[in-house]
Amino acid sequence: MKTLIKNGTLITASDTFLADILIEDEKISRIGLNLEADPDHQVDATGKLVMPGGIDPHVHLDLPMFDTVSSDDHYTGHKAAAFGGTTTAMDFVVLENEGFDHSVDLWMKKAEKAAIDYSFHMNLTRFDEKIASSIPSLMEMGIQTLKVFTAYNGRLRLDDGGIFKALQIARDNGMLVMAHCENGDVVETLTEQALAENRTSPIWHALTRPAWGAVEASLRMAAMAEQADAPVYIVHMNAGGEVDMLQYARERGVKVMGETCPQYLFFTLDHIGRPDGSKWICSPPMRTELDNARLWEGLRQGILQTVGTDHCPFFYDGTKPIVYEGSEIAIPGKELGRHDFTKIPNGLPGIQDRMPVLWTYGVRAGYITPNQFVAYMSTNPAKIFGLYPQKGALAPGSDADIVIWDPEKQVKYGVAHSHHRTDYNLYEGWELTGYPEKVFLRGKLIVDGEEWKGKRGDGKFLKRHEGEVL
Repeated sequence: MKTLIKNGTLITASDTFLADILIEDEKISRIGLNLEADPDHQVDATGKLVMPGGIDPHVHLDLPMFDTVSSDDHYTGHKAAAFGGTTTAMDFVVLENEGFDHSVDLWMKKAEKAAIDYSFHMNLTRFDEKIASSIPSLMEMGIQTLKVFTAYNGRLRLDDGGIFKALQIARDNGMLVMAHCENGDVVETLTEQALAENRTSPIWHALTRPAWGAVEASLRMAAMAEQADAPVYIVHMNAGGEVDMLQYARERGVKVMGETCPQYLFFTLDHIGRPDGSKWICSPPMRTELDNARLWEGLRQGILQTVGTDHCPFFYDGTKPIVYEGSEIAIPGKELGRHDFTKIPNGLPGIQDRMPVLWTYGVRAGYITPNQFVAYMSTNPAKIFGLYPQKGALAPGSDADIVIWDPEKQVKYGVAHSHHRTDYNLYEGWELTGYPEKVFLRGKLIVDGEEWKGKRGDGKFLKRHEGEVL
């Protein structure tokens, strides 16, 4: 099967140029001007932009939480991702008592319905000698990353000694540690005090997780990485001070990288304080406009390395069904915490929104260049997480994960336009200019305008190799 994409403007992380792309079977075979071929299909991309498919390095699909489960699974979440231009998503495996093999098998089973390509990170939420000796086996499974937490005391958190040992093991095995950075002791203390004073509205979720906890934990994680001589990747940076700490550490040669998410660029504590504030509940929480601005600086100046979504959606009102693919569905959601912020499921929809929203309000607004957009959305995650140049590249031999982008298409965005399996969208009514027109997964057209051509099981598990430190 041959597909020829003609007359497009190719955008990579480093270059912008006119060219044709010839796809043979699942790979890009040739790139050049005026390619001669006898394709089975030809696509005219005149006036359009051609980019590598997006890679979302941070999603949570089919994740149990607070007597419910995140409302997108590995089909519905992947379908939404594809409509937004993302063709690879990386989920997190929950570590069960039975160990790594059993835990990965459970997530592999969940992902049998995958609609785009996918990979896994492993949550490292316990640490002992048995766990330590088993960590290298993850690389044999194609899992290159461990995620540790400095919060969620008694549930997910490791002490600093366990984190430091994990960094050493990762260093010795070509692996990467990812870190959720907050001060768990402060969070637990403030939460207990808030509940004792009957402060239970959604805003207290944010007020009990102060930004300074994220700032000091980020620097502490960078310091441990330097002492272990190991790389670390700090997830969902949300505070301006975290960008300051990232810059401070990187200028001193520490192998630390940072990710932010769209919600931390656009929303603030004021949104959580609204009557429908539970829609904005995630961990860590949104901060202030000054934090938004510093995060944008971090992207513009190249201090940050990626933009993930931390996609983990829940219904706003799970007592009322929505119609998804012709059938009604309702899943308990944010209403579970209507009287207690500690019972509101933590998480937001975002996997479809990331690329269209960042194009309009990042590229078109002048905060980042089109090449930076491709770097943050695709190429940098591919390099960091051991997928480049199979993914994240427009190059001969790379997988033909390709987005044809209409830079002038106007969309009034919101829940009616998105394909997340939930009942709200954070960007309701936002005016977007620039949107995916066609999306190819390994050469197969899976999104054609508003038509879904993908299916359950289209996605493949990606075994990853040692990544790069950017």
